[in-house]
Amino acid sequence: MSLGQELQGDVVLLTGMSGGGKSVAMHALEDAGYFCVDNLPAELLLDFLKLEAQRGERRVAIAVDVRSADSLPLMLPLLKELRAGGVQVRSIFLDASDEALMRRFSETRRPHPLRQGRDTGSGSLGGAAEDSHRLLLDAIQLERELMSGLKAESTVIDTSQLRPAQLRAWLADLVGPDASSKLTLVFESFAFKRGVPSDADFVFDVRVLPNPYYDRELRPLTGRDAPVAAYLAAQPEVGMMMGQIAGFLSRWLPNFAADQRSYLTVAIGCTGGQHRSVYLVEMLSRQFGHHGHVLKRHRELDAR
Repeated sequence: MSLGQELQGDVVLLTGMSGGGKSVAMHALEDAGYFCVDNLPAELLLDFLKLEAQRGERRVAIAVDVRSADSLPLMLPLLKELRAGGVQVRSIFLDASDEALMRRFSETRRPHPLRQGRDTGSGSLGGAAEDSHRLLLDAIQLERELMSGLKAESTVIDTSQLRPAQLRAWLADLVGPDASSKLTLVFESFAFKRGVPSDADFVFDVRVLPNPYYDRELRPLTGRDAPVAAYLAAQPEVGMMMGQIAGFLSRWLPNFAADQRSYLTVAIGCTGGQHRSVYLVEMLSRQFGHHGHVLKRHRELDAR
């Protein structure tokens, strides 16, 4: 009997950038009933999973990051070997922008794992600060190179602008009971003024559509409110845009599923992420509900 047949529970491999939110994510997985192991060396992964198979049905989450840099090259071949052997491993990569990571390290005053022992400690106060900033940025860039292979094999969540509560909620959706679908389809609204989500596979710009913001009564509402929805539903351009996005996805979703993609994020942006993009995400997630595992996210609204 193969390991894939012996293992009865879910296996989540949690990885990503240092400062990307792995501690929050591990707590969320633990609350969801997963047995969590942090920083497991790749050399122990197979033995650990075999032991879990003997113990019976249990959901397992394993966190792997650059703290085990020496064994990282082994992890990607092991991940592919496990999947080829029938083990359903869901790999999740927590990413964030360089600016967000540097801000988090500055706020917590914790050293980056790849930077320890490399501070110069010399020069003027201003020069030392500049050196520290440069060393941190260099460490982040090196980590991106080391983690690039795992990222390519994982579902990516951009945590740059997420509050801990948002990350916990998004992760709960991702590993929920419906997550066994071969392809998880995510619709996400966002505001262009706050940047495009880095984990988006497709980005649609709907700023060309009529904007309810300029209606005084609709301005404080959102695309989830009936008056805004009625206003947008009455605009021919909105229907045309939604139909074209839906047509594109309907045509190509089977190809992405056949390519063994596990996750596809469709990001829809408007100026403020409150009206047009929210409405389209609500409507499209409803329209594609038959697809299987469909999630909807409103980056700006969820942050309130």
